[in-house]
Amino acid sequence: MKKVAIYARVSTVDKGQDLDTQLLPLKEYVSNRGWQIHEIYTDQISGSKESRPALNQLMNDAHKRKFDCLLVFRFDRFARSTKHLINSLELFQSLNIDFISYNENIDTSTPAGKMMFTLISAFAEFERSIIVERVKAGLEKARIKGRKLGRPRVEVDVKQILNFREKGLSFRQIAEKLHIPRSTLQKYVPG
Repeated sequence: MKKVAIYARVSTVDKGQDLDTQLLPLKEYVSNRGWQIHEIYTDQISGSKESRPALNQLMNDAHKRKFDCLLVFRFDRFARSTKHLINSLELFQSLNIDFISYNENIDTSTPAGKMMFTLISAFAEFERSIIVERVKAGLEKARIKGRKLGRPRVEVDVKQILNFREKGLSFRQIAEKLHIPRSTLQKYVPG
């Protein structure tokens, strides 16, 4: 019997958003197929947040292969971006975990779902390639125009540093006084 993890998320509960709007049809979907619900993971937090407690637990359980399939109501309830979705789908594929989006009718266990996943992945790879090309072109343009790239150099008064060292201050204390990173300070004055 297929063990299914369900993930649902609402941004806020005070504006009338209710997890049951997602959970009821998802539970019915699992029941109609004769599958077993492994666990229901729910978050009440913005989808743009990097860290979501239930999603983090779900991903941890996926790595442990505690379920065979992940069922979500819609892509946007699960992933915060296309990149996040693609990375997650690739991870699930490597772990032999199927992914089903109820609303978009995508099921990676079917031939049509696998084709759709392949198309989504191809577009994501194309997008990454274009971004890399743009960044390289921008860097080359900056070099041609004579722009210095990277973090600006920090001006350091070595005499002032040596004076502080003679007074017995540590590198950390000197760095705090001069508002510069300790690593920068240590480049100019040996230990």
